[in-house]
This record gives sequence, structure tokens and C-alpha cells, in this order.
Amino acid sequence: MSEITLAMAQRFFHDNFAPWIQDLDVSIVAIGGGGATLRIPSSPRIYRVGGTVCGQAVLALADTAMVFAVASAAGGFVSMTTVGQTTSFLRPAADVPLMAEARIIKNGRQIVYGEVTLHTGQPDKPIAHVTSTYMLL
Repeated sequence: MSEITLAMAQRFFHDNFAPWIQDLDVSIVAIGGGGATLRIPSSPRIYRVGGTVCGQAVLALADTAMVFAVASAAGGFVSMTTVGQTTSFLRPAADVPLMAEARIIKNGRQIVYGEVTLHTGQPDKPIAHVTSTYMLL
């Protein structure tokens, strides 16, 4: 298994993700060991009524973080698709960067199961918890 560098991950993101995901200004903070940490800055473009981060931005960041966690576990970027995602919103976030810490729980030959904890810099105070299932194609 080869290691994925931050530069490789950022290049993969730039070359393969939809423009509207790239518009979130995602930074890949860490990747390795079957996990990945991503960050998006605070932006009025992702706020909903009342100034809190909208659920769509939270889900997009979680799904994107899992792609990198799966790639880390696979030793490289492989063809995959999301087959299930369950989200629990735990508290609102507003006016702060959002972090997503993804990790693989079960890495099968075709099915990969993982979780993402989303927070605003305090991992012990998550704003959302996401479980995801991916199929390797």
C-alpha cells in the first residue's frame, strides 16, 4: 500500500470533484491510516436563515472527507460510490471554519463502512455525526 501525500490528495480533489464542491474551498488537512481530515472556511455562501451552516454543506463535506478516507485505506484513489449515508445533526455551527474527521471502521473487498465527526475545532463538541457506506467499483 502506498501513502497518499497531501499534494496528491489536493490534486485529486481539484481534478475530480464538481465545481460546486470546489467552491466550498475545501482544504485537506491530513490523510493517512484509513482516515482524513478536511476543513472548509466560514462563508456566508453556506449559511442558511439565521446564519448557521446549512445541512447541505455539512453533508457535502462529510461525503468528500470519506472519499479521502476510503482512498487512504485503499492505498490510492479508486473508483467508488456512496451507497448510504446517515447523518445526525447535534448542534448548529455559525461563523467558524468546519472540520470533518473521517475514519474507516470496516474495510471490505467491495464495501467500506466509515464515520465522520464534524466539529468547529473542538472534537469533543461535534456538530454532526455521519456514518457512510461506500462500494468500491
